[in-house]
Order: sequence, then structure tokens, then C-alpha cells
Amino acid sequence: MDLFEYQARDLFEKHGVPVLGGAVAETPEQARAAAERLLPEGGGRVVVKAQVKTGGRGKAGGVKLASSADEAEQVSGQILGMDLKGHTVHRVMIAPAAAIDAEYYFSVLLDRANRTYLAMASREGGMEIEQLAVEKPEALARIPVDALTGIDEAKAREITAAGGFPEGIADQVVAAVQRLWDVFVKEDATLVEVNPLVRTADGRVVALDGKVTLDGNADFRQAEHAGLEDEASADPLEARAKAKGLNYVKLDGEVGIIGNGAGLVMSTLDVVAYAGEAHGGVKPANFLDIGGGASAEVMADGLEIVLGDPSVRSVFVNVFGGITSCDAVANGIVSALEMLKGRGENVAKPLVVRLDGNNAEEGRRILDEAEHDVVEMVDTMDGAAERAAQLAAT
Repeated sequence: MDLFEYQARDLFEKHGVPVLGGAVAETPEQARAAAERLLPEGGGRVVVKAQVKTGGRGKAGGVKLASSADEAEQVSGQILGMDLKGHTVHRVMIAPAAAIDAEYYFSVLLDRANRTYLAMASREGGMEIEQLAVEKPEALARIPVDALTGIDEAKAREITAAGGFPEGIADQVVAAVQRLWDVFVKEDATLVEVNPLVRTADGRVVALDGKVTLDGNADFRQAEHAGLEDEASADPLEARAKAKGLNYVKLDGEVGIIGNGAGLVMSTLDVVAYAGEAHGGVKPANFLDIGGGASAEVMADGLEIVLGDPSVRSVFVNVFGGITSCDAVANGIVSALEMLKGRGENVAKPLVVRLDGNNAEEGRRILDEAEHDVVEMVDTMDGAAERAAQLAAT
């Protein structure tokens, strides 16, 4: 889960990272009240920043300076509701203006390719890190971080030196880097980025902007993270699926996918995409793993979510019977269709079903005898993907 800047700032403050004051506003009136409080800290100026999960806000008109509460109210009214790269601005952050003397960059992230953590640092912050990496790769230091030892003072000093931070602020940077590592570890993050990390005119080191990505796999031990979710911009189908305990991801396609097991579902996405190339570029519409149980209720919930997507034209149910046998899955499909019918759902989109593995023949017999008009069985995974793509294209 990516956080808004104001949420990242709050986490930084929680763990002792040096930050400026800040407040979030959803109306121009709230922005005015926040500016009145924060103007003295900013030397008579505040920054009004659009809160959207995308970069380049300043160039797109989403960051503006204000020299009074009246002006803060005015510019927040201009920013709220605007479209920034496909993101609607629902909130602005009001922060004191900083007298910036120099801008730096620091981040720590999960390095999946090398199965470790990676710290990146540069004395040239403020610009897009992707741009810096391309135009001046020598200016961006990359320092591996051992998962067992993390970033202690010695490692923080190594990072500070490699990033080329000036000696005069080295001790402050070392302290800030260690506290940012605390954010990374204690909040179960996969990315903590500060761009820019600044030196102010009075010599302070401050995290002026923050980006944090939290690991959803750690939600079970980070209950408070639920309050950080952005319900306003969440996909409604994904929100409904999450409420039902389903592993669902909305994709941009026409073939709904239901499978048991993440690996099988991933493979199904591939074969459907490949088959769809011959049918006008038909693609998978979602990832949905119903897990090993595949009970009637779980199957009904899954079908309800997938069929509720207006872009879905056909559904591919791909099940390999293992711990759960295919006859139980077939009974689940039959019961699910009856349950959906009982709920008043109009199940008219075709369902292509492939059953294989434990008790597959019995499962196919159950579906045959049910004689549901929308259900069509295909023996092979490739054949079922081809048929589902064909149906979605018609």
C-alpha cells in the first residue's frame, strides 16, 4: 500500500525523523485554518501540496506557495478537485515553507532481485530519481543492507559517505538515516524514500517530502495500518473482494479468471493472454484465487465479484483438484449458481470450466447433470483458455 505524503510525514514524526509541521485539509476553509497556524513556522509562507499518489505534482500545478491564510484558501480551492495524471485531488497538505540551502536524496527498499535490502543516497536530490539514475548514475550511491544487521550507526555513516553528504551535516544525516530505517522495519515497509532531504539555511537536516510503501503481507501485525487505506480511490470490486476475504486484483481485460492457488491463477493469466492474441487482443480481467477450500459460498462470492465487473464477457474457472477434490468443486459451482440466482443475480455470461486432478471425472459428471446453460466444460487448460477468449470476443 502506497501512502500519501502526509501519511508518510506522520510516520516519520512518529519515529523521530526530523520533519516540519503539517496539516491535511479537504476544504479551502480547513486549509485556511491550517495556514493561520503554520505561517509563523514558515517565516510567513506555507506550501499547499496536492495529496495524490503520483510524482511530478509541482510541474502539474499541484504544489503552490501562499503568503497568507487568504492565499492558502484560494490556491487550495484551485488544487482541490483537479485531475493530476488521472488522480483526483481530494486533500491538500499545508506545510510551512522551508528556507532550503541544499537538497539531497535517500531511500531504503526491498531489493527482490538480490534478496536483500538496498539503500540509495545522493547529494543531488529534488529531481526524479529515475532521471538522476539515467543522466548521472555516478551521483547515486547504491549500498546493500544486510537484513540481519540492518542500518546501525556504522552502516549509516557508510551510506552518508557514499552519498557524498557534506561533513558539516554528516552527524545529522546519520541520525536521520537510522530513524528512517526504524520506519522501514517497524512499519513493515518495502520502500521508504525522502526526496528531498534538505539542509535548511540555519543548518538543520529535514525530511521535506516522503514516500512510503507498506507491505500488505504484514497487515496481521500492523492493525493500525487499516486506517491508512484510501477508500475514496480504491477499486470498488477490489474493496468488495477484500471484505469477503478473497485474493482479487482488477485487471484491464474481458475474461474473468477464477482459480484455486496463486500459481495456477498466474499461469491461467498467461494462457488467456496468449489465446486472446488471436481474438482481437482479449486479455484477463482479473486475478482471483479462491484458495484450496472452494466451498459453495466462496465460489458464489468469487463469481459475484467477477460477474459484477461490466468489462467481463466470459469467465474461465480453472481448478486443479488436490486437497479439495473436483467433485466438491463442481458441487460448489452448482450451488454457487443457485445461490446467485437466489440472490437475484442474472448469471448470463458464459462460464468455461476446466477441472483436473483429484476426482475430476466425478466433477465433470456433476456439472453435466446440472445442465446449466451458461456452463461449458473443456478438458485442457489451453483449450479452455482458447474457448473463454473466443466467447469474450463475440
